[in-house]
Amino acid sequence: MKQYKHSAGIIVIIILVIVTLSQCLSVPEQKTVAAADMRGAGYIGSAACANCHQDIHDSYLATAHRHTSASPSPATIKGSFEPGKNSFHYRPNVKVVMEQRSNGLFQVAYMDEVEKQAIPFGVVMGSGRKAQTYLYWYDDNVFQLPISYSVWARNWVNSPSYPADKVRFDRLINIGCFECHGSYIERKGTQEEGNRLVDYFDKTKVIYGMDCERCHGPAAAHVDFHTTHPQEKQAQHIAIYKKLSRQQQADLCAQCHSGGHTSRNSIFYFKPGDSLAQYFSSPIITGGNVSQLDVHGNQYQLLSGSECFIKSNVLTCTSCHNTHVSERENMAVFSQRCMSCHSSIAHSFDKQLPANAITSNCIDCHMPALPSRAITMKKEDKAEADPNLVRTHLIKVYPEATLQFIRDNK
Repeated sequence: MKQYKHSAGIIVIIILVIVTLSQCLSVPEQKTVAAADMRGAGYIGSAACANCHQDIHDSYLATAHRHTSASPSPATIKGSFEPGKNSFHYRPNVKVVMEQRSNGLFQVAYMDEVEKQAIPFGVVMGSGRKAQTYLYWYDDNVFQLPISYSVWARNWVNSPSYPADKVRFDRLINIGCFECHGSYIERKGTQEEGNRLVDYFDKTKVIYGMDCERCHGPAAAHVDFHTTHPQEKQAQHIAIYKKLSRQQQADLCAQCHSGGHTSRNSIFYFKPGDSLAQYFSSPIITGGNVSQLDVHGNQYQLLSGSECFIKSNVLTCTSCHNTHVSERENMAVFSQRCMSCHSSIAHSFDKQLPANAITSNCIDCHMPALPSRAITMKKEDKAEADPNLVRTHLIKVYPEATLQFIRDNK
């Protein structure tokens, strides 16, 4: 009888061990399902995408889209903090100096060498391919710092929309800047104050840059399915870009590349397949005369007014852009994409130029970099602000650009 009780006790222990082990072994699957993301249910974060898409993930890390915003650090801020290279003078006795102090990075206003105000860098806006501007936190609000950085000028410059003769720190920034320069920021509320709307944010809930789910939509169910069904090679529970209609594909990019709009819903909640009409209060005007549109931010409208777009039923943004790879300055790659449709085009000045000069660079003639009226930045030694040059997406013949191309390549 004692032996029977002893055996039964051993059996009970074995059963308890098996149950405990089975619970432990089930934890990874539960983690996959319950992975948290500040955007809410359905989102899982880009790190999970890298498990299966490592090559794409790694190449995307080098793109401008991925670096449209960042937390401030000496590595993410393009401008120098080195003495002699770290100041902007409004007047001989008024300047802002970029300083690295023991408690952070600051823009410091001085008058007659007396410190008047020191504000820490809070957010870096811009990939740094052309320029960056910087924001700071004041309680739950965000404001723009007075000094930006121009990569083209290799110098600190006066921030857009600020006066060129006095130091100001009072330009309020609302959610729109984050929507096109980041993947998420939590808006706690909006209030009407005077003649403007003021957004209040939770500074602990920010996702910088454009991450995978910003364009591909929430991926938690996709990751969970393929983690538990590794043998399944057809993508499940995720939007397939190639299966979207041409308009749906264009709308995905036009969230940010169609100029400023009054929003009825934050585009942080835009998912592939959605219509922009669900988010913008007024329609995007496409086709027709778009030549007067500013080159900054209106890429979709400019493209829609191009003969290439109008006469095609398939051309869209990704016909030319591989958004997973940094190839922005590779004119030969873009030109080959042009030549896939225009291989038989002849030019009257072919014989004036070296072999392959034209076929290796269609872009500078037909999509030249033009000055933006919307974004200008003033260097301290200039009386007037310099326009920001942006490559136009209105594809056509530009005679002046063509003549310059011939001169440069003869």
